[in-house]
Amino acid sequence: MKKEKYVAYVSTYTMGERYGIKIYDVDLKAGRFIPKDQVEITNSSYVTISHNSKFLYSITDFGVESYQIEKDGGLSHINTGNINGMRGCYLSTDYEDKLLFVAGYHDGKVTVLRLREDGGIGEIVDEIFHKGIGCVAERNFRPHINCVKMTRDNKFLCAADLGMDHVNVYRVDHVTGKLKLVDIIRSEQESAPRHVKFSKDGRYMYIVHELKNYVDVYRYTSQGNNPDFEKIQTISTLNDYHASLSAASALNLSRDYKYLLSSNAGDNSVIVYKLDEETGFLEKSFCLPISGDYPKDACLFPDNRHLVSLNHESNSMTFFTVDLEKGLLVMNGKELKVERPNCIIFHQIQ
Repeated sequence: MKKEKYVAYVSTYTMGERYGIKIYDVDLKAGRFIPKDQVEITNSSYVTISHNSKFLYSITDFGVESYQIEKDGGLSHINTGNINGMRGCYLSTDYEDKLLFVAGYHDGKVTVLRLREDGGIGEIVDEIFHKGIGCVAERNFRPHINCVKMTRDNKFLCAADLGMDHVNVYRVDHVTGKLKLVDIIRSEQESAPRHVKFSKDGRYMYIVHELKNYVDVYRYTSQGNNPDFEKIQTISTLNDYHASLSAASALNLSRDYKYLLSSNAGDNSVIVYKLDEETGFLEKSFCLPISGDYPKDACLFPDNRHLVSLNHESNSMTFFTVDLEKGLLVMNGKELKVERPNCIIFHQIQ
């Protein structure tokens, strides 16, 4: 039986450093990373991999950049695309890898770009600015789009706006790339919906809320050109005895889609939920400390036996051995230093 091999891509804020994407070989058995390579790019705050697993796309100060993923997991630069606005914070592709969507936190804009057959970034085909005034006269006084994610049937784009406390749902015209607003999923005031994920079969949507530290679960169906989202559960990302001034950050599914994970800044903890694939409901497995400051992202290893936390303010990655059935999290070796880590993706190589 052929042994599975993985690399991990870690995107960072460069703060004057040249290399914004770090590449690591993954030691699955030991639950550790081995430095492999690094890519010169400014402020790679978020990365995503195309659904055909051939290309990686990254945020940069200059817009977005595309890379071909080599057989050994290395990255070869293809091109840079302009987004005609302020630096984005999140990006994703449609399920045919024909369109790239970019979320604008700073300017409240969704940008849609065409993708070329060679994985390169093409022209802008649509730009939509969110409008309105939020309820908090500080960071949330205007639109801040923090996530853009397609439904798994490839019909609708969900844009989480943590400034306006709602998720806009757009119908996507896959010929023109144009978006049309067809629904708004409204969250509680001052809750700040941050990231969106869908279950493996696409029937359930999960929204993590940064400021009120909970995940909302929605049942999703569609009738023709109209989506329907029904809230079925709300579950906290914290323990009852949590630290004050906590903010939920990450939202990731395990590789087998049986677990959902989030992290909490301030409380500096990670929570793992068991996911009922039939009902969509979440059940808490554990919520435990991650031995770092401000876990911007956290992810289970592909075998679900280890976990890594990206600690933005302590400039570190911390590693743990996990037992998801017993709800155990045990630190695994010393931290690995990395400046301002923000996002991690595991990728299986040949």
